[in-house]
Amino acid sequence: MLEELLRGFFALCTYFAAAATLILVVKHLVHPPREYVRKLMHTVCFLSIFVLTGAFDVWYLAVGACALLALIIYPALALAEKHPRYAALFNERSKGEVKNSMVLVFLMMAVMIAIFWGALGEGFKYISVVAILAWGFGDAAAALVGQKFGRHQVTMPLIEQQKTWEGTFAMFVVAFLAIFVSLLIYAKLRWYLCLPVALAVAAVSAFTELVSRKGRDTINVPFATALPLFLLVYFLS
Repeated sequence: MLEELLRGFFALCTYFAAAATLILVVKHLVHPPREYVRKLMHTVCFLSIFVLTGAFDVWYLAVGACALLALIIYPALALAEKHPRYAALFNERSKGEVKNSMVLVFLMMAVMIAIFWGALGEGFKYISVVAILAWGFGDAAAALVGQKFGRHQVTMPLIEQQKTWEGTFAMFVVAFLAIFVSLLIYAKLRWYLCLPVALAVAAVSAFTELVSRKGRDTINVPFATALPLFLLVYFLS
């Protein structure tokens, strides 16, 4: 068991090392805008769900790897914050944002894996993957499209001022595509069943992202996506 945990954790660390190297190369050669770098790091984080669900044979080792990675990353980034080049590498909106966000992502993944793989069984392991992909790609699309093309600000009560309808629509479209394609791959459902499920769940995802404040979408959106997705798939199958 310990050997498998270490082997899987090594695969996870190798993935992040390779991804970090790629980001540094892209940043050095292309010089993309800082927001693009932020979303690239965001993408690297949530795509690690494939390593977590593929490198471990049992759910509790994947959860243990998430917890171990969070315990290592937080103090490591806390020390790195003291380096003068840290601010140039990460475009933080608030002090400690990167380390807090990364820990939150891994804890969210650990809980998702514990529920949809551990509690519900391996047959529903893919629910956590689909929900995290919908959140990850959708959130990135909402931010990038909203900043680039956002012209109509959402003025509803309790909605953060920087959110736009264009960004929300982008979240819906990208989340729909992520859910629809993932269901075709993972779920044993016909495409004409996957289509309405993806539309309904993507609408829930987009609305949840819209009303989430202060970065809480990291928790709110994956769970708000996973619950109706599980219920609909369970009912249809």
